Amino acid sequence: MSTHHSPDPAGGHWDVHRLPPAEGRTFLVTGGNAGIGYFVAEQLAGTGATVVLGSRDSAKAEAAMTSIRSHVPGARVRRIPLDLADPSSLRASADALEPDGLDAVVYNAGVLLDEPSRRETGDGNELMFATNHLGHFALTWWLAPLLTAAHASRVVTTGSFTAKSVDLDDLQSAQDYQPKRAYARSKLAQMLFGFELDRRLRAAGSTVQSVVIHPGGALDSLTPSRPPMHVRTVGERLRGLPLGVLLQGKEAAAWSAVRAVLDPSVRGGQLWGPRAFGIRGLPRPEPVRGLLADTELAARLWTVSRDLTGVDPSSRFG
Repeated sequence: MSTHHSPDPAGGHWDVHRLPPAEGRTFLVTGGNAGIGYFVAEQLAGTGATVVLGSRDSAKAEAAMTSIRSHVPGARVRRIPLDLADPSSLRASADALEPDGLDAVVYNAGVLLDEPSRRETGDGNELMFATNHLGHFALTWWLAPLLTAAHASRVVTTGSFTAKSVDLDDLQSAQDYQPKRAYARSKLAQMLFGFELDRRLRAAGSTVQSVVIHPGGALDSLTPSRPPMHVRTVGERLRGLPLGVLLQGKEAAAWSAVRAVLDPSVRGGQLWGPRAFGIRGLPRPEPVRGLLADTELAARLWTVSRDLTGVDPSSRFG
């Protein structure tokens, strides 16, 4: 078997470098202007689909679109303004998609702060939790009609293997703020949301599916250059060589999300991640266990998220 093929549950092969055509379909990638999200967008653009970058920063989004077009001749790519930390802006973001409908959304955008002081949004929510989890939760409410109108559409939520714990009594780290832990809590909340969303979609008889992925370990030093966003120096490339045994670049880290969007054998409620120890390699389904399988915790988190955002996404599917 070649290094680029992996067997899929349907019995065929999945080749990360020969993706199935997707002309006529529309995919939204939040945070698609940088990092792993950029490579998700670039790879999806290669299928002939229309790829929409949801981004706060119009200059960065323009640079990303220029880069995608230079690597994917004829790419259909455009941008919509998207600020997940500002719930009042999300309706306008969804309205900007209206003519196209929506076949899949990849919830990739994320904020990781390392400063010691806790920051809040205008609504008084902790910034990482508000952006990474609550923003995507609320955006789902606005995207629901577009996703429902498409055939077998997908919500793909990007988690992280840093996600180890959550405290429902201090979800937003108001009592004891530690930046890395607050980030990990926001990512675990996202993953629990993705699984709970799929349970609610099934209960509603919806054709929309919710899939959770994680990208594994991704380093800039192993990532191909995409100037002006990212330029890998020779020194970086050499320093990255030993780590290439254990980790991967952001181009490879995009594979799980891309497969979750495109592969018809992927099912709602599944978790996909890199094959080798969950940190590098081709994507494969992983067992959903531990906190991720705690349906009571996920349902309680859903209720808290609904109360904090004022919307219940599951009420708009069916």
